Amino acid sequence: MIGKFEKWRTPARSAPVTYGLIAVCCLLFVIGPASGLNPGYGTGDALLAAQRAYFRRWGVVPADLFTGAPRATLTPATALFVHGSWVHLLGNMLFLYVFGAMTEERLGHLEFALFYLGCGYLALLGYAAANADSQQTLVGASGAISAILGAFLYLFPGARVTSLFPFLFFLPLRFPAWLTLPFWATLQWVAAGRASSGPGVAYLAHVVGFGLGFVYAWVRYRGATKVRAPVKAPEGENQP
Repeated sequence: MIGKFEKWRTPARSAPVTYGLIAVCCLLFVIGPASGLNPGYGTGDALLAAQRAYFRRWGVVPADLFTGAPRATLTPATALFVHGSWVHLLGNMLFLYVFGAMTEERLGHLEFALFYLGCGYLALLGYAAANADSQQTLVGASGAISAILGAFLYLFPGARVTSLFPFLFFLPLRFPAWLTLPFWATLQWVAAGRASSGPGVAYLAHVVGFGLGFVYAWVRYRGATKVRAPVKAPEGENQP
């Protein structure tokens, strides 16, 4: 699903945390072994070995997480800044760019940063707890970004999202966030129920993150005045 939504204000100067996170993730990816751009990691089998070692060092290995080792307990935080491929990185960063800026503007910079790190950590922790015996490494910011989607749903339910659905021949259809984002979350839930503990997408981390983000926004802002869209403003794109 590819989407656009109308923003109520331009967040380009008011989302330093969002853009900082994007910059850090992109920089770490480019200089790391997964990008294939750093000649220091070699090529061929040497590069593959370096990638495996890198992911295992900085990513979450569920079987290691609950051993009590101090280094392992930090990996749900470090894994948020590690991505496995260009597609993985660009998809997550595009998602973060579209939904993160408005959410940060609403929460405030410091609160947004803590929200991102805390929900991201708990989302990966939740996945690891459900797959405690797995030796597969989990990396990526998807859990934290899913939390942003959950918060966005509560904070901006009326945002108009223009989506392209493959099963509808990619016809552009506009729906409010309260319809589009729960649909996305439902797809993640269904996929999580069918997923194995082997390599692939950690859909359960998406579900946990989305739920955490929505609950946080609900507890934090229930009773507050909802933001409405008085005028049309610039559009952004996202790639779930």
